[in-house]
Amino acid sequence: MKESEFLNLKYKPRESDLICLFRVEPAGVSIKKAAENIALESSTGTWAEVKTEKKYMQNLAAKVFSIRGNLVKIAYPSALFEKGNAPNILSSIAGNIFGMKIVKNLRLEDIKIPKEIIKSFYGPQFGISGIRKMLKVYDRPLLGTIIKPKLGLKTREHAKVAYEAWLEGCDIVKDDENLASQNFNEFEERLARSLEMANKVEEETSEKKAYLINVTAETKEMMKRAQLVEDLGGKFVMLDVVTEGFGALQSLREADFKLAIHAHRAMHAAFTRNKKHGISMLVLADILRLIGIDSLHIGTIVGKMEGDEKEVEELEEEIEKKKVKETKGRLSQNWGKIKPVMAVSSGGLHPGRVPYLIKHLGKNIIIQAGGGIHGHKKGTIAGTNENTFNEQEESDPVIEDIEVAMELLREQINLKANRKGYMVGNCIIKDAGDMIDLTKLGSGGYGIPSNVEPNIIEFKKIDADFILMVEKAAVWERLNEDKFWKKYNCVLMTGEGQPSRGVRRMLHRLCYETKIP
Repeated sequence: MKESEFLNLKYKPRESDLICLFRVEPAGVSIKKAAENIALESSTGTWAEVKTEKKYMQNLAAKVFSIRGNLVKIAYPSALFEKGNAPNILSSIAGNIFGMKIVKNLRLEDIKIPKEIIKSFYGPQFGISGIRKMLKVYDRPLLGTIIKPKLGLKTREHAKVAYEAWLEGCDIVKDDENLASQNFNEFEERLARSLEMANKVEEETSEKKAYLINVTAETKEMMKRAQLVEDLGGKFVMLDVVTEGFGALQSLREADFKLAIHAHRAMHAAFTRNKKHGISMLVLADILRLIGIDSLHIGTIVGKMEGDEKEVEELEEEIEKKKVKETKGRLSQNWGKIKPVMAVSSGGLHPGRVPYLIKHLGKNIIIQAGGGIHGHKKGTIAGTNENTFNEQEESDPVIEDIEVAMELLREQINLKANRKGYMVGNCIIKDAGDMIDLTKLGSGGYGIPSNVEPNIIEFKKIDADFILMVEKAAVWERLNEDKFWKKYNCVLMTGEGQPSRGVRRMLHRLCYETKIP
């Protein structure tokens, strides 16, 4: 076929076509000629007319169907690609074309993947909802950290840092991208010791924790390590998806381990950062979601990694939404049954940047702070609950900003005051799944927690005539000793002086939900 036969500006793409959006800077030729050569080289053509070409091959030729400025759209018949083969797709649409002399610069900005190809891939096994279910965290961002220093810690110290981070509130602890199985911290021992620490913290806190161990290695070894993670009860693995390779990633996903896959994008900027030449992070994210990762680094906007607000927000939309709308620099996409991937913000983060992140990226993100936690002068435990304020009145405005941005109470994101206040009386409540009868608490009472929201505390039975709130704990104890609440059929409460938010909220809920005076 001649070059000109790969250009048809009247062509209407079929639903089964894979569409590519290129940014083209020709080298001494017209934009049309450059576009024709891109379509030719990435599908059925070659630099010369060959005698072996058959007429029926014309139906497989890519078609340039839109040229607007330096943005070119090319449609590829899905029959050009082997189904379920990500490397094959990229070898065509992102292969030789970047090295052609006829283009000075060429960038693949986005791809639109047809249903016919999508259904041949696995997609994420867990996705956002699966990760949240795994960790029992449903209404806030997940908090993670990276073991620092990234290299050099011996295995026992590595596991100790992980333990401290989990104990003080982190949901996730992960390896850094270049930690594999070096002599100072070998994979098998690191896995066993870190999972032991995760289990220990789960028993101590009743919270679920995840260890994202790096299984990046030669493909057979990678699979062996993933199997070991599953055998020892791990929930997650981490993979350097670019350096490991798309084929190896497919092997890992399609082995169907009961493990979520956390994608680290180390080395991506070698071909995504140049805005004129290479492949966009958007395309990489599309391929990774198609293959089946569960979480992906997308940037931070405000951290140490390159990536502006528009780029990072569009990247999050690309991996999280079922339907993505077309814009000037992005193609539409319908992901069908492919699950959404959870976005990860990591690189140069600390507590002061959290409100900005949540405002722009929402709550379905994993916030990972490495140096922002371990860089605290008192160590990891101090870093995970870092107090950068001298007085409560200094921190309250920041906390209120976070509450507004997240549309959550501070207690729901684990910003909790000490437990304070008691109640007793003729009522039964359900606290985090446990039924508690407030008439059967001996000489004490029910300690009112910081978070008393309906998803934690349910009123199962309230059979009282009124609520008596007393200021002093000593007065409450004397009335409880005399079973005042039983004689006069009331709910007896105390805030032990100035009542905490939890006590005030509990009293409010009792009054307004049960209509008891």
